[in-house]
Amino acid sequence: MFANRENEWAAGVRSLANLIKANRSSTFDVEDMEAPRRNVLAFYGVGGIGKTTLSQQILERLSGEGRGPQHWPPIESALGRVVAARVDLSIQANADLESILLALRVAVAELGQPMPAFDLAFHRYWEHNHPGESLADYLRRNSFFSRISSAMSVPDQIQEVITDVAQALLLPGSVGSLVGQTLKLVVSGLRDRNRRAKILASCTRLPDLLEADPDTEALSYYAHLLAWDLAQLPEDRSATLVVLLDTFEDVGDRTHRDVERLIQRMMWLMPNVLFVVTGRNRLQWDDERLEGQLDWAGSRAWPLLASNAGDDPRQHRVGYLSVEDSELYLARRLRRDEQPLMTKAVRDAVISRSQGLPLYLDLSVMRFLDLHDDEHSPKPEDFDHDFPALVARTFRDLTLAERQVIRAVSLLDAFSIELATATTGGIAPESATRALLERPFIEYDPSRRWPYSLHSLVRSAIQDADSTAEDRWSPAEWQRAAGRALAALGDEFGEAERVGDRGAAVACLRQGFRLARDFQADLGWLIDAAYWYVEESVWEPIDVPSATIAVEPSTVSSDRSRAAQALASVLDAVARRQREHRRLTIETLEEIIAADALPDGLLELPLYYAAKSHRDIGNLGQALEGMREVASREGRLAPDASRGLLSLARRLGRFREALRGAEALGRRGHRDRALGNIWWAQGEIARACSSYTVERDAALGDGHPEEAALSQAALAFAAAFHDRGRALEQVERAQALLAGSNRRSSHGHLVNAELLCDAGFDALLPERIAEAVARASEPGLTVIAAYARFVLCFHAAVLDDAVLLATARDELRLSVHGGEFAYLLEASYFLAAETVPTAVPRADWIDGAETTGARWRRLVVDRRRDAASTRD
Repeated sequence: MFANRENEWAAGVRSLANLIKANRSSTFDVEDMEAPRRNVLAFYGVGGIGKTTLSQQILERLSGEGRGPQHWPPIESALGRVVAARVDLSIQANADLESILLALRVAVAELGQPMPAFDLAFHRYWEHNHPGESLADYLRRNSFFSRISSAMSVPDQIQEVITDVAQALLLPGSVGSLVGQTLKLVVSGLRDRNRRAKILASCTRLPDLLEADPDTEALSYYAHLLAWDLAQLPEDRSATLVVLLDTFEDVGDRTHRDVERLIQRMMWLMPNVLFVVTGRNRLQWDDERLEGQLDWAGSRAWPLLASNAGDDPRQHRVGYLSVEDSELYLARRLRRDEQPLMTKAVRDAVISRSQGLPLYLDLSVMRFLDLHDDEHSPKPEDFDHDFPALVARTFRDLTLAERQVIRAVSLLDAFSIELATATTGGIAPESATRALLERPFIEYDPSRRWPYSLHSLVRSAIQDADSTAEDRWSPAEWQRAAGRALAALGDEFGEAERVGDRGAAVACLRQGFRLARDFQADLGWLIDAAYWYVEESVWEPIDVPSATIAVEPSTVSSDRSRAAQALASVLDAVARRQREHRRLTIETLEEIIAADALPDGLLELPLYYAAKSHRDIGNLGQALEGMREVASREGRLAPDASRGLLSLARRLGRFREALRGAEALGRRGHRDRALGNIWWAQGEIARACSSYTVERDAALGDGHPEEAALSQAALAFAAAFHDRGRALEQVERAQALLAGSNRRSSHGHLVNAELLCDAGFDALLPERIAEAVARASEPGLTVIAAYARFVLCFHAAVLDDAVLLATARDELRLSVHGGEFAYLLEASYFLAAETVPTAVPRADWIDGAETTGARWRRLVVDRRRDAASTRD
């Protein structure tokens, strides 16, 4: 079994070094029962992750040079001698407190030193509870102890202690069984601190423990005696004991903690011993609510077990194997003629599906052997499934209530306690949810909206495991749970929308669309959420994950499933529109329209954004047709479509028509931004800036950051024609508003504003404009490219460079398609007070060509004067 656990080994060595340092301190007192304990290190993880292997390898590495993983660095010699004991606490191993303490005593027997306090008390316990059975015979018959060479020295060392005590206290003959008068004499001698038993008599609690009834309760306190004995050893014969307790989940019962309480007591009473616990669950001992169930609970008692332990945490989740580790494991696990028996393709398939879970790898090896013979070699597709054994093992130690919760949360990509409680719908208490969160297959990331999630491999196999459980859910129960989850997500979406938490709202959308698709639910709140998404210009991808629970659809439910998937795909395509060429967006949206999967009331969404994308790349005919259809439907996007028609009219130079339409848009249709777009083209810079400012402030007041950023970028661009100093301030504000936005059109306007601020000043401006045009052309932003080319014309006119102006006009003609952007070409002649050629289409200027031309010429003259004064 291969597990590359350097980090875990490093944590163990670090804990051991800190413990030894504390033990050597002059202030350390092994009899101090009040000091917080720092002697426990816990590794926890899902079943099959390699915890037992880790525990075994730590034991081997501690047992001496040449054993255990050789890639683990050795323990520093300055730490001194270490002896180790490992106990399997699983139900199958049938370990109890007696066998655990005996394992510890056997481990330290290799030191060759009696443990007088412990041995005396344990002798009394053994004689009382195992009458007629010698300890030597028991150790010889026990398969575990018989394999340990030092085990048979324990009875001799105990007998040596008994003899020494008898001689020291001048007792007649042998002590034999510590009962009656003999026990009284021993206890009296110890309490009187008999000078012959001076060392043993200094163990304060030994007399009381000898007098106590030798039952399991008293036995649990004998651990203190063993710790005391170890602390008395001379330095040259001493050692640090490390105890490895594996499969701790079998004693850490979440309802009745009787056995766990005894084992915890043992650990508390041995502060000079390092305990390394491995199990499925995190130790909860830092939780003060366990007071009463355990002797010591809370972060004060166990400061390093708390989640905020700082630089020396003592609870570590055992991580999943890396791809490299998994490859090495499979390549070594099965070999023939010194070569891996599994082909590379099969190994890659298994590793991909294992997600680093060692149990999955091992089960895959078993399956490979089942399928393999001399005539057949397994193929990658033979491993394209999950193993129910994984989740069956997980379910084994869950309570009924916890199984209800894990089914519910398997429906969710991520969840909070509140979301999990809402999804269970009262069929399990919240305490079951909190208990489940302690399980290692629950991933935790505090930076996420919902911090908890099921490990994906466990989650994908939940339904298969549930199909064989006695309390399994019916399809109707799965459907009802999905409905509760969808409704809870709708509530969370409403709250996120109210407070303006866009990240949370998008997260609700992602989970909501998948649930609606997988369980064929009515779209409900998702419709309003979809419109919110486009109205707020969110543009974060809505990548709906694949199904996790398979439910057989009916005809009606299948239509619902298709609608959910189609609506999510529309939003995803609209989001990708900000990052890819508009042609790809058009293709995706037209495929969705052709599939006829959306209800008629939602068809306006792909129609509108397909038309908008056609407009962006200059397909004015298709854009006009699409916008008119959306406007005629009189749906929620009708005002946007009307504004889109006005934008197309403006691009064609039909400004009076655009102005009449803009006045009727209203706030919902972004009237003032539409007016700003019209006015700057007329050379009316002050009016344009005023309109953009009104739109920006309204958007900020309404909590629409994307619209505010777009209006601010447009304001910076318009201002840059007239007042360079003010424009630079507007550019800075636009940069702040656009921080974190991926809306390319807004960033394009801002870049053009920066270029325009430098018109007439920067000799390298033509090269910068060429780069900007190339960036805008990549996603098909024709308007940004056209504006950038017009900036170059303005720059040439300010410099009074006829050659550069002619070159700039040639570049601008590349943006003119029919009548589109012809008004910019016409305005380029206004800049230089030149006659417009008859071949150039004429725009319908609001104040006429002559007045408009005079405005543009005045802007050039003003910039030329500013540039000259700056040079002077």
